[in-house]
Amino acid sequence: MSAPNKKQGLTVFELVLFAMLGMVMFVSKIVMEFLPNIHLLALLTMAYTLVFRTKALIPLYIYVMVNGLYAGFAPWWVPYLYVWTVLWGVTMLLPKSMPKKISCVVYPLVCGLHGICFGILYAPGQALMYGMSWEATKAWIMAGWLWADPMMAVGNTLAGLLIVPLVALLNKLMRIQNLGM
Repeated sequence: MSAPNKKQGLTVFELVLFAMLGMVMFVSKIVMEFLPNIHLLALLTMAYTLVFRTKALIPLYIYVMVNGLYAGFAPWWVPYLYVWTVLWGVTMLLPKSMPKKISCVVYPLVCGLHGICFGILYAPGQALMYGMSWEATKAWIMAGWLWADPMMAVGNTLAGLLIVPLVALLNKLMRIQNLGM
């Protein structure tokens, strides 16, 4: 007899979990809309990536799709298809076994960096959709750097301080679930 194949696909538990985590992202954004450019999306993207690795793309894209359903699949939405994936990719490149003292500094800094670079990441989509010249694209980026991106950077950095405890909690919950308790 041959050894059983490693499970392929997602379990029912994972499907439900990732749907809920995607909705946590969406609800957190809606609840915090009264604060311009302040949200928990970078925190949640990084935490989910650190715990679930590649599968973190599932709740991330559930969030993106639900956000489009809620607010409309308008041109503003198109860059969401890649802007959050950049943060996921950067997080995937971080060492898996980073010492806690270092990760408590690195994770918030990465969140903040994503916030300050949000306009730069968003700009190619805007430029292509609206036929913006290089000069217009630079002006659009600079306009964001006057207040929107710095606000997002500060908010992301502060939220990023919660990544280590959130990852610990998610890992603990996953261990409990794996034990069948």
